[in-house]
Amino acid sequence: MTKRLGQHVRHARYVRDERWVWAVYALVAPAFALVSDLGPHQAWGAAATAGYAVAALLAWRVGPRPAARTAAVAGAVVVPLVSLVTAGLGQLEIAVVERSGHLLLTTGSPYVTAPAVVADVNPYLPGMALLGALPGDARWWTGGVFAAALAAVGLHRAWLLACPVVALPLAVGGVDLPVVGLMCLGVVLAGRGRPVRAGLVLGAAAALKWTAWPALPVALSLIAVRRGHWCALRYAAVALTTATATVLPFALADPVGFYRNAIAFPLGLADIASPAASPLPGRLLADCVPGGRVIALALLAATALLLAVSLVARPPGRTRTAAARLALGLGLAMTLMPATRFGYLIYPLVLGALASNRPQHEATPGATPALPVAPTAEKALA
Repeated sequence: MTKRLGQHVRHARYVRDERWVWAVYALVAPAFALVSDLGPHQAWGAAATAGYAVAALLAWRVGPRPAARTAAVAGAVVVPLVSLVTAGLGQLEIAVVERSGHLLLTTGSPYVTAPAVVADVNPYLPGMALLGALPGDARWWTGGVFAAALAAVGLHRAWLLACPVVALPLAVGGVDLPVVGLMCLGVVLAGRGRPVRAGLVLGAAAALKWTAWPALPVALSLIAVRRGHWCALRYAAVALTTATATVLPFALADPVGFYRNAIAFPLGLADIASPAASPLPGRLLADCVPGGRVIALALLAATALLLAVSLVARPPGRTRTAAARLALGLGLAMTLMPATRFGYLIYPLVLGALASNRPQHEATPGATPALPVAPTAEKALA
């Protein structure tokens, strides 16, 4: 009886916290709609506010709350997504992806060699253009890849999909969704001791956007601990071959366009200013401190170096540890980038959710780690 009472108390506390989460979201969504000057954001804010408010009301009584979560997902994701796609409205990123896909089909290159305005710039790697080349609105493909990857790792939770940081890009168009989804799937496959599949998935993620590349060494370290160095080398060969085969032909075909679009623009080295200007530390350094751009890039490089050192000194031995390490590294990197935005926080959020998820199957049945893993290394995040 004591055990049942304890379970009831924990469940009541969880439900109480959940209803306050929906209530806070119901305040955040309209506030965001008021401060944003973009029509798609305002449309999302109106629909999401209603969904969160209904979810908060449905979650007010103690008991099962599937209806509340359904209302939150419907109001924050499904309704605004269908409405905006039907109206042909979305963020600039979706237009860029679809235009790059059209260029890929018509000219053989997803880049404009000499971009004149922001709309001409394609800061993504060539793999992203493949999503834009597919029929229909690109949001179906970016969101579909994200949802499929989360379902494959058991992370398709209503609270995660309805979180504003995830729900907003799902509705208005977010190119980071397929990237972080494939990163989660690749890390889980690495933890399960499947180097070839992990290499294919993370190689595909690395062909979409530069932000996926930190996952390559993290998964390499995880596989080396769990399966040994030969499996790690096989993973590395598959991942690098997949990414290189997708990126290199277009980089060689138009090296100037590739540099101006995919390298200079994201680093803030192009003549065209990036619209990614959220007031995070990297952006504030670049704008307010003399030589701040160089300082921000130096701090970004130092973050990458520290992540690499941590992988050597304390390699992750579990999926959750690797996901936490990656979430920490990317969280620091996203705040230090000279051209950054709050939407990039989707990376540490989703990877952090994976790190706190229930333990995944770490390796194939009967497999044993090739190297011993100390308990402290298992728990270390950095």
